[in-house]
Amino acid sequence: MRIVAGQWRGRKLIAPAGESTMPTSDRTRETLFSMLVSRLGSFEGLKVADLFAGSGALGIEALSRGAASCLFAEQDAAALRALRTNLANLQAAPQADVRAASVLALGPVSAPLDLILLDPPYGSGAGVVALEKLNRLGWIGPATWISLETALKEDASVKGLEPEAERKVGKAKITLLRPAPTA
Repeated sequence: MRIVAGQWRGRKLIAPAGESTMPTSDRTRETLFSMLVSRLGSFEGLKVADLFAGSGALGIEALSRGAASCLFAEQDAAALRALRTNLANLQAAPQADVRAASVLALGPVSAPLDLILLDPPYGSGAGVVALEKLNRLGWIGPATWISLETALKEDASVKGLEPEAERKVGKAKITLLRPAPTA
């Protein structure tokens, strides 16, 4: 795996050993970030979360492109080792908040984030459950963008959020979501 763009473009990332974590492919990551750039313009100064982080490739890609900070949540020990190694190798630890916990164990935040990236295990429905909880806990505000990666036929419908765009890449489906307008 390599970083696609930004200050660390071309730098290699390590993936966790074993099969409990399946990293987002470079091609899928490139598609996702192309979708986001066309909507956000720039990542400069954004507050980002990479949930179900694995190696941290999604959040690190956002940091490489100028995001101010990224909260990474991961509970698998091998994935956490890979994530921390990747952050150390890039000297990105000052911009990172690594939570060794389940996404569902996260508590409220003081202010909504700008971008939330989720790549839960395919077929688990965990991304939808997590987003419903995070929405209740203040993680999602009117300007928040959300990316949910799922299996092709997996439902990405989340109460209170509306799909903005969807792309199929190999065995993955990327759905960009926005908060539903309130009346």
